[in-house]
Amino acid sequence: MTTSQSLRDQIAARHNKAAELSDEDKLYRYNGVLYPEMMCPESHLKVLGDTKARPDDIMLVAYPKCGFTWMLGVLKTIIAEATGNKVVTEILPLIEFLSREDFKIFDEAPSPRFVGTHMHPDNIPVSFYTKKTKMLVILRNPKDTLVSYYHFYNNNPVLPSAKSWDTFFSQFMSGNVAYGLYFDYILAWEKKMDDPNVKIITYEELKQDPSQGIRDISTFFGLTLTEDQVQQVAEGTSFDAMKKNSAKTHATMGSVFFRKGMVGDWKNHFTPEQSQEMDDAFNKHLAGTRLGAKLNYQQYCQ
Repeated sequence: MTTSQSLRDQIAARHNKAAELSDEDKLYRYNGVLYPEMMCPESHLKVLGDTKARPDDIMLVAYPKCGFTWMLGVLKTIIAEATGNKVVTEILPLIEFLSREDFKIFDEAPSPRFVGTHMHPDNIPVSFYTKKTKMLVILRNPKDTLVSYYHFYNNNPVLPSAKSWDTFFSQFMSGNVAYGLYFDYILAWEKKMDDPNVKIITYEELKQDPSQGIRDISTFFGLTLTEDQVQQVAEGTSFDAMKKNSAKTHATMGSVFFRKGMVGDWKNHFTPEQSQEMDDAFNKHLAGTRLGAKLNYQQYCQ
């Protein structure tokens, strides 16, 4: 939609304005959770619940730095390949970034609409559940999520500086970061694992076998790809390929959204004590859960 460019222009303007704010003014609390003031002020969150979802909306969901931007490129390419480049209305940035005026455009946009969010599943507008919108949810091991979020804080003008690794580590572990405690986020999706309209995948499994991930995602959304198309999507949307093209797709923020994209970078940041603290937190919150098992924590975080 032409509004996609309009919204991107708005985001660029917000980034510029955010650079003028003090770190203290960049985040605020709404219902106990921190949010970036310039991207989703309280006025946006107050109208979010009025969102009118459709059954054929295509929703991408992820906690920050779990692979949202990468998977956005993968999913858009899958749709283009499967539909013969049929136009999909792209309602991005994230739905929580939309103002009341933006939602008027959202309501009038033709189907199918492609939407995204970082919101906790309990805060996603209820109409997406009642209308049975299909949601693709991406999770990532918490250690690499923390590392990626740390660098994102230090390079994104809408977020305060992380100041130091140790400080940010403590903030992340206590949930004092934008969008709240990651463990709460994961546990909330645990309750929705049996919902046929929710598909949960992990960053790590997509990195390990992108072709199978592309097949599974296509099937979930009722899209058909030939094996040649699967391989084309896998090659064209590899992290390295998207990073190489990021200056064109994300302008000056390209290197911020596409940093390393690797599994295991946490080993370059965590002290032994911090690693143990995260292990203990994982065991406390997720031991014995299905999502805890799906994250394959022992393989990727120990």
